[in-house]
Amino acid sequence: MDKLKTIKILLEKLGMPKEQQSDLCCYAILAMANIGPSDKWNKATNEWTRIHDIIGFIKEKYMITYAENSRETFRKQAIHHFRTAALIEDNGRATNSPNFRYRLTKEVLDVIKDLPNEKLINSFLSKHEKLIDTYASKKEMTKMPVKINGKNFTFSTGSHNELQKAIIEEFAPRFAPNSECLYVGDTIEKDLVKDTKKLKELGFEITLHDKMPDVVLYNKEKNWLYFIESVTSVGPMDPKRIIEINAMTQNVTCGKIFVTAFLDFKTFKRFSEKLAWETEVWLADMPDHMIHLNGDKFLGPRNNDYQEKIYTNKIKKRI
Repeated sequence: MDKLKTIKILLEKLGMPKEQQSDLCCYAILAMANIGPSDKWNKATNEWTRIHDIIGFIKEKYMITYAENSRETFRKQAIHHFRTAALIEDNGRATNSPNFRYRLTKEVLDVIKDLPNEKLINSFLSKHEKLIDTYASKKEMTKMPVKINGKNFTFSTGSHNELQKAIIEEFAPRFAPNSECLYVGDTIEKDLVKDTKKLKELGFEITLHDKMPDVVLYNKEKNWLYFIESVTSVGPMDPKRIIEINAMTQNVTCGKIFVTAFLDFKTFKRFSEKLAWETEVWLADMPDHMIHLNGDKFLGPRNNDYQEKIYTNKIKKRI
């Protein structure tokens, strides 16, 4: 088995994430161990070295050329993660010092010198958490908790889900009190909440080709449905979107309310000219207020036949 493949297997066993099992990362370990294609594993060393030296070793021994300006790539993709996983250490000098160096830890050197000894690998793992588990744990910790219909859920991080959390926790109590959430997605887990039974009871016709609004709320007392788009970069309630949702809900007899939610006024201004009339706007950084696009009434369902007719005619004219 060639050296590159052996190191790739080792990094996998040591619990390194997939990105840190790349050829670049494997070559970095081989260079820091001073192991060329024909060297025996027991000849490995852990001398202090620079990224410049690592790049030079790879070129000389493995005939693979990495440009000198790729040092930052080595630092970000390999070195930082290896240090977090206790595979390497630095000499404690200032990072901008010409004397700053890295080397393999004594534990990892012993593992490499005795490859493929599983006992030493297991010994290392008994003392150090796998980096893949560490990263997964941190990712879990950064998830955003949210209570939906009285149950606890978590959104993955990101501005889109941050806004969806605000819609459920800030918009709903103010402007859709006593409503239940029938649908909300997540940027990773697409259908976080999807009450298919209730949606069908209300007359939804949902197919695989339909794009649900980001959040759907239902107020049973008023028999109102709130269709809310969480907009950070795309997808406001424009005329085309109104027609799409009306087509999906043509058998729905509830009052329909169309809302576009934004994190802030700056984002709203970017989309203000695209927003459909007869819809509502809510800004998370001004949660107590609404912007009503048309003044015939405040928040409430409108005449959807009239609304759809207007936008259908507008789109035909554009075509």
